[in-house]
Amino acid sequence: MNTLLNTQPFNTIKQTGRRLGQYLMLAGGAVLLSFQTAAAQDRTITLDEAIKLGLQTSKTLRLSQAQIDEAITRYNQAKDSALPTGGVSYTYSFAYIPANKLTVENNTIFLPRTANANLGTANIAEVLFAGGRYKFAKESTDLLVKVARLDADQNRDQIAATVVNQYYNLYKVLQNKKVVQQNLNSVDQQIHQTQRFFQQGIVTKNDVLRFQLQRSNIELNGIDLESNRKIINYNLDILLGLPTTTQLNIEQIADNNREIAPLSNYLDTALAVRQELKSLDLRTKAADLNIKTIHANQSPTLAATASAYYVGLSANPLPRNGSYVAPITAGLNLSWDFGSLWHNKNKIAEARVQREELIINKDITADNIRNDVNQNYQTYIASVDKVKLLETAIAQANENNRITISRYANSTASATDRADAQTLLYEAQTNLELAKADAGLAYYNLLKATGKLIK
Repeated sequence: MNTLLNTQPFNTIKQTGRRLGQYLMLAGGAVLLSFQTAAAQDRTITLDEAIKLGLQTSKTLRLSQAQIDEAITRYNQAKDSALPTGGVSYTYSFAYIPANKLTVENNTIFLPRTANANLGTANIAEVLFAGGRYKFAKESTDLLVKVARLDADQNRDQIAATVVNQYYNLYKVLQNKKVVQQNLNSVDQQIHQTQRFFQQGIVTKNDVLRFQLQRSNIELNGIDLESNRKIINYNLDILLGLPTTTQLNIEQIADNNREIAPLSNYLDTALAVRQELKSLDLRTKAADLNIKTIHANQSPTLAATASAYYVGLSANPLPRNGSYVAPITAGLNLSWDFGSLWHNKNKIAEARVQREELIINKDITADNIRNDVNQNYQTYIASVDKVKLLETAIAQANENNRITISRYANSTASATDRADAQTLLYEAQTNLELAKADAGLAYYNLLKATGKLIK
């Protein structure tokens, strides 16, 4: 007897399982998409924000702060060296005397077989005069603290300048990518139009290939730009302390056509503000103090001293009446190492040569600063002039491209003429964006050269 099985419940279960699997796949896809979104975040950042982040997360600045702290501890050590010195000591001795009989002429002295001794001392000394060596040491280390702070400020300027350069490099790439995309859209329209003309027999197949080749060249440029963008973006993420998956965007940079003062104003500001010159001034003062310190080492030293002693002759270290003496002394100690008069002669000569080197180095640094300011000043002016010229070139290229489009549509211009006009416009647009970025970067480089980048 055959039994007829009802398969509908099984089909229902199968369909339900299929739907459940689809839901799980969709949910898994959504979770994966959310992970990818969290892993690669887009962030639009301004230049001020970038500089602030760069300074906050810089390992170089953390090292600079550690160097400042080290200089401060040396300054405190120099102050401590001028404080009074003192010390305490205690000694217990046990003596066994096998030969305790001593005869001197006709007198015989019998010593005890054993003896105990307790000796305690306490002393303090205050230097009254040392030729000023402690004073010079304190002043010298104080100058080194100021030098460390100036070096930290110089590092801040350098880090800010690095952030600005990377920021503008990223801006250049992003703007060029926009130009590439605009030109790809324009070329695609031209290819579509040329293909219609080819179908109508107005142009040849070679004309279509000419525009397709132009598109390939633009795409190749886009590939290079995307590679550069990834490299610059990664470097900037690290520089700003951001996750390396953060995709940075820049909406717009400030207007490049800023008012600029005469060159002499920037030169005067740089010579008055630049940390390198201030640092060399402080190092020169420290060299003067070093010479004074060497001279001070040739002077006598006068110190006031006070000492207390405890001498006990019993095994019990605690003082008992009649079993100990405790003299207290006070006095002046005058010492002079007169050998330093000839030992330090060449040390003084070396210190003076080092001071002269610092003075010469300051003159060289000042000349380099003048050259740096002048170069960045002229670069900025040239960049602004270039932007103005390229804006005119853009207008000319646009007009040329418009005329060529009209002529090509009326079959009075070849595909080569049409592609060349488009290429000229593309090059003018690219050059203009690069020139604008170069002008902005030149302005910030001028600020850095004058020492006013983050002031």
